[in-house]
This record gives sequence, structure tokens and C-alpha cells, in this order.
Amino acid sequence: MAVAQRVPLLTMEGISKRFGAVQALTDVRFEVNAGEVMALVGDNGAGKSTLVKAIAGIYPVDDGTIRWQGSEVTIRNPNDSTALGIATVYQDLALCDNLDVVANLFLGRETGAPTGPLGIIDEIGMEQRSVEVLRRLSVKIPSVRIPIASLSGGQRQSVAVARSVLWDNKVVLLDEPTAALGVAQTKEVLDLVKRLRDEGHGVVLISHNLADVFEVADRITVLRLGRYVGTYHAASVGPEQLVGLMTGAVKAAES
Repeated sequence: MAVAQRVPLLTMEGISKRFGAVQALTDVRFEVNAGEVMALVGDNGAGKSTLVKAIAGIYPVDDGTIRWQGSEVTIRNPNDSTALGIATVYQDLALCDNLDVVANLFLGRETGAPTGPLGIIDEIGMEQRSVEVLRRLSVKIPSVRIPIASLSGGQRQSVAVARSVLWDNKVVLLDEPTAALGVAQTKEVLDLVKRLRDEGHGVVLISHNLADVFEVADRITVLRLGRYVGTYHAASVGPEQLVGLMTGAVKAAES
């Protein structure tokens, strides 16, 4: 009996994007499955940020096909991306330092029973959900009522990631999540990435740090000069070969 092939959460084929005279992406392919970490690597100018912003709905693509769980979709803006179940954690995290963890997790999506013209925010319910999601992801912070400004870089990153899965998103895009973090904080964040995978999320990791990539990635997609080079199982490619693929020193083989 034939085994049913797994359908990727997100599939992109023939993706192209132009900004005036600049061709940022040309015929790019990309996919991510549930329960895997797909790393996206490439030198500066490879098109990583453009592709991620296309997935996030910041840059609508000019050409190509996007499929979500096998069905063709159109991502015209961030609302389309969010509605599908895609969350993006950018390098700047977009956290409010003066607000506590609960307020940041629910920022703009506060819950509560509407009563009167303004409604009443369900602070207790929000706090309980915050504790639950942080505990589930093994995120260690002193209190969910502590201001974000009081947390370490690793803890801040963890809160931003927790916010991305609080609303049952299926794909999480992480843009340089360990940039500017120390060794201990980097391990904390990479452990969190592994837990996201174990929970069944599709994780897209954009990183210049190849040690981090090989620590958590199941597969690696390489871009060069806005073009697709190949997708490789992390266990079957080494750092030197990966750098060669990124720079063009190594010819891409069938992946």
C-alpha cells in the first residue's frame, strides 16, 4: 500500500519580486512542513528578507504560486498572512518595554466580555493564558507581571516567540532570533525553537550564524543573489559546503 505523502504547511513556487529596476527574487522555491525547522540562509543581498516579508504579507509577490496546506492562496498584506496562521518575529521584537509580559502577549488582542462602550478587559484570564503558554514552552521568567524592560535579551526573545504561538499559529518565522545574545541566552532561544518543532509548528529560521542553524535545523534552504540554490538535509551538508553554496564557490547539486 502506498504511503500518503505529507503535504507541507507552506509551499512557494516560482516566486519573483521586483523593486523598480532591482530584481530581488527570481523563480524562488520554498516550503516548510509541520514539525520541522527550515533554515533560510544566504549572504547579504541573497533575498532572505524579501522572501520572509513576502510570506509575512509585507511585500506581495509579482509572480509565483503560494499554497497553504495544499490549497493555493494569495497573500496581499499582513492580515492575509496572519489569517492563514503565520506569525513573524522580527529582529527588533516589537515589544513595549514599559508594559508587562501579559500586556505584551495580548497587545492589540486583549480579551474580555464587552460591557458598555469600552468593555472590560479580562486581566485574570489573560494572565492565566500567559502563564500556561510560557509554562508549556518552558520559558523561565520571574513573573508575567514584570515589565519587559526588566528581562534579559533571551527572555525578551522568548516572550516574543511565545506571543507568536499564543493564537494557534502553525508557521513561525524567526528573523535572526539569536543576534546580539550571549551563549547562555542563545541556548535558551534555540531550546525554545526545538520545543516549537516538537509541538508540531513549522519553524522558519533566518540566521547568519551557521552554528545555530546546524544546532536546530532539519533542512536548510539556500538563496544566492535572489535565486534558489537548493534545499538540503542538515545532516547531509557541512558548514564549509554550505558557505560554498551561499557564495557560489560550490556548484549546487540536486537536493
